[in-house]
Amino acid sequence: ALALLQSRGRDTEAIEVLPDVPTGTVHVEVDASGHPRFDIVRDVAWDRLTAGDAGSAARVRAATADAVCFGTLAQRTPGARAAVHGLLEEVRANALRVFDINLRPPFHAPDVIEESLWRSDVLKLNEDELPVLAEQFGLAGSVEGQVRAVAGRFGLRAVALTLGARGAGLLMEDTWMTEPGRVVDVRDAVGAGDAFTAVLIMGLLLKWDARAILARATEVAAHVCTQPGATPVLPSAWRMA
Repeated sequence: ALALLQSRGRDTEAIEVLPDVPTGTVHVEVDASGHPRFDIVRDVAWDRLTAGDAGSAARVRAATADAVCFGTLAQRTPGARAAVHGLLEEVRANALRVFDINLRPPFHAPDVIEESLWRSDVLKLNEDELPVLAEQFGLAGSVEGQVRAVAGRFGLRAVALTLGARGAGLLMEDTWMTEPGRVVDVRDAVGAGDAFTAVLIMGLLLKWDARAILARATEVAAHVCTQPGATPVLPSAWRMA
């Protein structure tokens, strides 16, 4: 994993290495329609994540980042949860805190969800996760109404909702909009949600308008569904810079 990141020009200094603990592993079964089922191995390196001492590479990266993305899965142990919170406390006030909620039963708890929402500026979730929030926080009404309710309750700048083959929705600047899904031959949906989140973050940082963010994120996620593996190389025409 480190070699792959380095080969793509990524700085790996802030990545914590625990030589006596297994690297995180997820066993993925993809059904005939390309939809995954996850078996997430317990007690692996990221369960023992630490934020490091003051001045650590991880804390420096958090303090200088334009955006930090986090979820619930990496908070499934008390120590890792404390580390995530420690890193979020380093983030500048004008940087984006993006909560990609990533609920993977049984590794989520109501208190983790609520505290993470209070620490967020932007929420990304999918059609299976919105009902979990609706039940926890008593959200009623239409999908748009539920999204608006959670955004208002936690003071979120934007909420993005992926809807699988039906596309996606985005609440931003008090405007709710939807984007239809793309008709593609789904080969492997693993990584599509993360691809959507990546484009969402890039669009927000580059100050794209909301419609452009939603359309591009939907398009990139659909492309990832047509490719094997979670991190396919995108067409050069889609370079984001």
